[in-house]
Amino acid sequence: MRKFGLIGYPLSHSFSQGFFTEKFKVENILDVDYANYPIPNIHDFSTLWKDQNLEGLNITIPYKKEVIPFLQHPSLVVKTIHACNCIRRYDNELYGYNTDVIGFQKSLMPYLKSQHTNALILGTGGAAAAVEWVMQQLNIHYKFVSRNTLYSNKEANQSNVIGYDQLTDSIIEQHTLIINTSPVGMYPNVNETPAIPFEAISSQHHLFDLIYNPSETLFLSKGKAKGATIQNGLEMLHIQAAESWKIWNTETPIIQ
Repeated sequence: MRKFGLIGYPLSHSFSQGFFTEKFKVENILDVDYANYPIPNIHDFSTLWKDQNLEGLNITIPYKKEVIPFLQHPSLVVKTIHACNCIRRYDNELYGYNTDVIGFQKSLMPYLKSQHTNALILGTGGAAAAVEWVMQQLNIHYKFVSRNTLYSNKEANQSNVIGYDQLTDSIIEQHTLIINTSPVGMYPNVNETPAIPFEAISSQHHLFDLIYNPSETLFLSKGKAKGATIQNGLEMLHIQAAESWKIWNTETPIIQ
């Protein structure tokens, strides 16, 4: 049996297992299994591959950066943004990819308007790195917003990191695209939201929350109340999962 799965810790928020189980059923894909591997420590990563039937993994919080030293063949995006969320084993070597980049860009594009030339990226983790890459490809100016600006500068390799306490109405007004890459507001903590001045949000804004559970976070709800367009991360997840399946099923790995 061909085996695939997801690593992270914890995995109570996991989308992937349900997605692939349903995909295999609907498309009558036989002799394939997708399982969750909630490993509490990255040192457990190598032991997973002792199962010779394991062909590929998706990676989620907190291991998108930590898996990179285990890769023999990281893609250009992985090497650039230092985040990997998809691995394929081929000839007992590991090939690393980032499908978050593709999922985010494809899901965002239909919402972009002419006024969306400046963005705020809330958070500085692996998902934020994928968002940063897309902002660069689309020539959208951006700033990171973090609770810890010293840590953020190191992780993001950027000088344009500000703290939440530095956000003003003027900054919000200027940055009409706001992307939450942090877990703030994720189930079960649905009453939490990033600490931004929502009173400065307007109909010119678009708010993108990479969280998909709940489908409308408090961050999105507050933005919608001010007239902003909103979207959650579910479509992004569907796209990146489909891209993972393509990667796992090409005849030979493609690294760009």
